[in-house]
Amino acid sequence: MRHPNADTYHDRLDVNEHGGLMANGLVALHLKDTDLSEKSRRRLEERCQSVVDEFPELTHLEITLAPDGLGHAASAHATGKHTEAATHAKGEKATQVADLALHKLEHQLRKVHDKRIFGRRRDARQHPAKRIEDG
Repeated sequence: MRHPNADTYHDRLDVNEHGGLMANGLVALHLKDTDLSEKSRRRLEERCQSVVDEFPELTHLEITLAPDGLGHAASAHATGKHTEAATHAKGEKATQVADLALHKLEHQLRKVHDKRIFGRRRDARQHPAKRIEDG
């Protein structure tokens, strides 16, 4: 599957050199009119995989990288169970912009994740379960 203006890779574990939807389809990379070296593309895919591994509640992670004036722009969007986060970044080099967008997305996901986890712990401390004693 090839869009005329974009190379799109959907994958989770394996790099699909020809594009197309992999079996689990968790990560989508959209490279619009942007040429990345194979090394940079692999590094970006590994970085996406590390985000997916860190936040198992994610059901979809999408990164779009496109030229923007003199530089590049990247947008990142993640959705999952009770989770949704989006961010964007701009800069000169495509790889740096993609890394920055993923870094911002990780920060947002960590903030949402920690808020949910620590919120439950705080509620549990404030409202301890009543014990039933055998008499």
